[in-house]
Amino acid sequence: MSGRYTSSPRLSLKTRLGLATFSFASSTARRSNLTINRNFMKIFDPKAPSSSKPINGVSSFDITIDPSNNLWFRLYVPTTNSTSSSRYIEISLPVIIYFHGGGFCLLAANSKQFDQFCRRLAREVPAVVISVNYRLAPEYKYPCQYEDGFDALKFIDGMNFENYSVKVDLEWCFVAGDSAGGNLAHHVVVQAGEYRFSNMDVIGLIAIQPFFGGEERTESEIRFSGVPGLSIERSDWYWKAFLPEGADRNHPAVNVFGPNAVDITDLHFPATLVVIGGFDILRDWQMKYYEGLRKSRKEVYLIEYPNVIHGFYSITELPESSLLLTEIRKFIRNQTSLS
Repeated sequence: MSGRYTSSPRLSLKTRLGLATFSFASSTARRSNLTINRNFMKIFDPKAPSSSKPINGVSSFDITIDPSNNLWFRLYVPTTNSTSSSRYIEISLPVIIYFHGGGFCLLAANSKQFDQFCRRLAREVPAVVISVNYRLAPEYKYPCQYEDGFDALKFIDGMNFENYSVKVDLEWCFVAGDSAGGNLAHHVVVQAGEYRFSNMDVIGLIAIQPFFGGEERTESEIRFSGVPGLSIERSDWYWKAFLPEGADRNHPAVNVFGPNAVDITDLHFPATLVVIGGFDILRDWQMKYYEGLRKSRKEVYLIEYPNVIHGFYSITELPESSLLLTEIRKFIRNQTSLS
């Protein structure tokens, strides 16, 4: 999808104030010694409880994987309607394993914005959505997040979904994520390509504005750093907090097709949907990712919304937020019909 760029992103005053508030909170909570004031940040990160009673046609359940690592996920199950007596959909549904954004450092699977987005995703596709809560940096650095993500896949591979009154087809499994979660999703899929699951087949990757980078400064990083959503300063801080001591942004976790990258040409890798926003400072890195997958001979599709910022998918006032759900539904249906 393409189009002409506007001079600035279209955002309401309410949305701009909300983004400015979160930017202030994250800047204040982040310290120069690469630690975070978690108690302060909690004020600006409202949480949504799970609800077995359907909300907007979707029930949710929190399931623990490893309490010692606070590794758990929220399971979203679509129903036939939004009343308390809703019957669960009786056909087998695809599964979307979702990783939330936040620079590897902030937010959680039950943060309100991700809870709302995953509910919409479960209802609109429809699909069973599993939103994974992984450990955060800087308390837990690379590769803890990738380990948690892959442990979640192995746990889901052995799940009995009948306990939640839903039928799933684990051969229709999609790994998805936004921002840092998109980065995490990529690396988990790379691990999955070298692993034999008992029941699961990962047939799709959905990378929504994935968080990639490198040592060089790209045009989009410079041009859009003052746009709401994400700044170079915040992005650089997240990488320093996440990466091992002494690593730079050409680490293969960051620059996946850079000078230290692992060759994935011969790796089993699923069909991939890459979603880009025109006012995102990460836009050029995301385009490099798309081109890298193409050069590695992978099946990859690009969706670009020229006039949106980083994190647009959680801003429901934007038409692109709904258009994205339509594109994800189309991608999933195309892949499941081919499998």
